Amino acid sequence: MRLPRRGEPLFVPSARRTRHLIAKRAFDILASAGALLALLPFFIILAVLIKTTSKGPVLFRQEREGRWGKPFMAYKFRSMKVEECDLSGVAQTVKDDPRVTAIGRLIRRTSIDELPQLLNVLMGDMSLVGPRPHVSGMLAGGMGYKELVPYYDQRLEMLPGLTGWAQVNGLRGPTERADRARARIDHDLAYIQNFSFWLDLYIIGQTIRHEFVGGSGH
Repeated sequence: MRLPRRGEPLFVPSARRTRHLIAKRAFDILASAGALLALLPFFIILAVLIKTTSKGPVLFRQEREGRWGKPFMAYKFRSMKVEECDLSGVAQTVKDDPRVTAIGRLIRRTSIDELPQLLNVLMGDMSLVGPRPHVSGMLAGGMGYKELVPYYDQRLEMLPGLTGWAQVNGLRGPTERADRARARIDHDLAYIQNFSFWLDLYIIGQTIRHEFVGGSGH
């Protein structure tokens, strides 16, 4: 996928892009509603396991940046000890993080902890595919993401996603390395620039293959 050149608009509005955005939203509603209904028995079992193996709520809620930077509350299954959860998102999870519970390790490895964000998709705060939602003031490479990547805010021109082009290309997890942090934003912008409904379907397929089936989650 071609990356945008400096100063180049990410995309030119067109009737074709509008049609693809309409198809994207329709698919988001149908797929998220269907998945939530189908997964409800599994969610109930998982909720019982989380609740009985560690104290605290089943869901972890954290404020994230949405489209144009508008804040919204993102949902995840709680995977950490409640007394050590970080609502700010500054202290990112690392490999073998002692804050993560036994159930948490399993659901994070398979990306199951992200599935409650299907509620965010259904409500319109997120899409199935798009740049992953970050917390405000997120750090990358030891500094503010917006300082590291001057064109960072361009990634906010589309709804954040449950998965995205950066994630299926291996750019996920902690952002200590500046080069990988920049590459993640470049992939987000390339997705926005080259967006189509068919690209979304491809990314969803790759996500299922590599993360939920392959178990290569965070």
